Amino acid sequence: MVRSLWTGAAGMNGQQANIDTIANNLANVNTTGFKQVRADFEDLIYQTIRLAGTPATEDTVTPIGIQMGHGVKQAASQRIFTQGSPQATESVSDLAIMGEGFFRVQLYDGTYAYTRNGAFSIDSTGRLVTAQGYWVLPDIVMPENFLRNSVNVTQTGAVSVKVPLDGREEEVAVGQIELYRFPNPPGLTALGENLFKVSEASGEPIPGRPGFDGMGKTLHKFLEMSNVSTVNEMVSLIVAQRAYEFNSRTIQTSDNMLGTATSLKR
Repeated sequence: MVRSLWTGAAGMNGQQANIDTIANNLANVNTTGFKQVRADFEDLIYQTIRLAGTPATEDTVTPIGIQMGHGVKQAASQRIFTQGSPQATESVSDLAIMGEGFFRVQLYDGTYAYTRNGAFSIDSTGRLVTAQGYWVLPDIVMPENFLRNSVNVTQTGAVSVKVPLDGREEEVAVGQIELYRFPNPPGLTALGENLFKVSEASGEPIPGRPGFDGMGKTLHKFLEMSNVSTVNEMVSLIVAQRAYEFNSRTIQTSDNMLGTATSLKR
């Protein structure tokens, strides 16, 4: 009976973690490039009271054993890297990835991070940067006198602008956007700010041009929206809430049974 108290508590803790994950998904439903997270669970250790195959008589064995479980725990936070919907923005520095791949950025400490958020800006030096000021790599630097509205990025990542020259406009190649994919994207470590870092589980980044070698294409003047489905998350929230209530009911029932046992008289 005491076992059921702790089993119910483990179930409530597990569903609390599930609700926390769902709440984070719903909080980021409008976050550019955000990927849905799913809480995965596994059952806890079992107490084996009788092994299957234990001899019952001289000629027979028990076909089924007896094992008592001890609840549940969270096994992983699985990030789902499905494609988000593209949204037109008309901003010349916005990019979306349609397919596999990440943009690479350089952090202030010189290390690299990866993102699906293409809400970039052009800073005072003409460099393409993130909203936090991190450099997009490879470096994309605009000429001093470039015409802002003339910035163009092809689906294969080629960046060009127009500059005034002798009373006319001349198109100039600026650079090439590169994408990076991973053998196991869910193994990336989330840093916040829509950024991920390489881990032992993710594998090393594989560079490539957009549209080639399995890489997605770049959409200019678009952003990739979150892939969170509010309908699915609300259904999951209802299921998690009911499961939390069911586990609390097992604790209440166990407590009532203990109360009955303590009230027994000779």
